Amino acid sequence: MAKVTVDENLCIGCGLCSEICPEVFEMGDDGQAHAAHPEKCDGLPCCTEAAESCPVEAIKIE
Repeated sequence: MAKVTVDENLCIGCGLCSEICPEVFEMGDDGQAHAAHPEKCDGLPCCTEAAESCPVEAIKIE
């Protein structure tokens, strides 16, 4: 099972990940992205696309 995380020290809150893959990512009240449903990342192409699209590479999939 893949583990997806958002590095809160790198995240700039652009919202791209939550636009690309709302099934996994959402914007928090703190203005940063969060992997709200990381368990859904497995087998979901948009999760990888969101990680690759992050302008500051804050999303890690292991």
